[in-house]
Amino acid sequence: MKNHLFASVSLFLLATPAFAEEVVFPAKLVSHAILPANTIIAAPADAPTHLKTSAKFTTADRKRAEGIGTLPGKDGVRATGLSMPFDGQAMQGFSGIKTMEDGTFWSLSDNGFGSKINSSDSMLMLHHIKFDWDAGKVEHLETVFLSDPNKKAPFPIVMEGAEQRYLTGADFDVESIQPTADGFWVGEEFGPYILKFTKDGKLTDVIPTTVGETPVKSPDNPTLVVPANPTAKMPAFNLKRSGGYEGLAMSKDGGRLYGLLEGPLFLEDGSVEKVDGLSALRIIELDVASKSWTGRSWLYPLSEGGEAIGDFNMIDDTTALVIERDNGEGTADKACADPKKPETTCFASPAKHKRIYKIEMTDENVGKAARKIGYIDLMKIADPDNKKRQGGGDGFYDMPFVTIEDVDVIDATHIVVGNDNNLPFSAGRALDKADDNEFVLLEVGEFLAAK
Repeated sequence: MKNHLFASVSLFLLATPAFAEEVVFPAKLVSHAILPANTIIAAPADAPTHLKTSAKFTTADRKRAEGIGTLPGKDGVRATGLSMPFDGQAMQGFSGIKTMEDGTFWSLSDNGFGSKINSSDSMLMLHHIKFDWDAGKVEHLETVFLSDPNKKAPFPIVMEGAEQRYLTGADFDVESIQPTADGFWVGEEFGPYILKFTKDGKLTDVIPTTVGETPVKSPDNPTLVVPANPTAKMPAFNLKRSGGYEGLAMSKDGGRLYGLLEGPLFLEDGSVEKVDGLSALRIIELDVASKSWTGRSWLYPLSEGGEAIGDFNMIDDTTALVIERDNGEGTADKACADPKKPETTCFASPAKHKRIYKIEMTDENVGKAARKIGYIDLMKIADPDNKKRQGGGDGFYDMPFVTIEDVDVIDATHIVVGNDNNLPFSAGRALDKADDNEFVLLEVGEFLAAK
């Protein structure tokens, strides 16, 4: 690792003042739309047989599961009511969203079933969707299946020898999206990489990550090789597994991308980057025209109780929305008496910290912490008009999901928010039912206008 990056970080951390008390802003539920968890779509007609079904390798020992629906999905010890393998590809796992001018949205499915080793039959997909807020439904307009026909991936892909080189969740872990006139930018976690695709899903660019002159690599980076001698030094990585680009924002003029890592960078002593004693994540700036890193970055300090981020989109030239969450799911009224002894009748670690922050990134705070202006609490959203279709309680709606990974601005007073249901493994809304993909329209005018 390069010493100068970590030296400069250390100096900054020593000089960082304590944060001001965080401001909580109101949010009101306007509409609620649901895509059922068990939404399965067909693979393309020209896809190989291996991709016509999915989730065949989600067994504990990674052996192939024989027969559709023979392997029950579970969230820990709790059955979720869905079984694998699937006859087709699961839309599931919406991770990132972008509002389009025509009122539609682009989103994407993440890598598949949670890891590189169990997702070789999960196709990477981008979804064009529309919400019927009145009916509470999600309309599926189009799916773009990602592929690498021109061999741009810097490693052998699962479908290396296939006629149609479709990409899978064993190749990349796609987590965030920015549509453009000529295609899509996508943030990825295995490398982590920034990827560029054409409008029909063909891979054109794979950009490795650097902060300053320091390469950023996760344990899943394909360039890392485990040594043959167990006493030999392990290859260096400085980002945790699944710590890559959970968030990817774009400047309003389209000239810059901002990749937000889900995990903090490790320092040379094994500790992680921090601000005021709290773990801090990197926001790294990419110049779109040259497809190169500018050398500029900001730190996003997690709040007390926050463990990861879920999505990231710009509001204007200097402010942005960031989902921040803990790893809990479910509601406190159904908490297990002993979290270390989970049961089928309770939530082991109920959700507490599910927030959307408004932050400010300026030329003046480059290399320092982005300013956290305030947040809305996704665990208690006002619902005076009873717009919710499930969840919540008297006068409020909640999002007690382990992963909430979709947020973007709709207009000056509204945002859209959605969860990633980790199909078929997450059950946070009910103890024994796989979470649906829920999308909500929230009125947050005071929050968006806050300075």
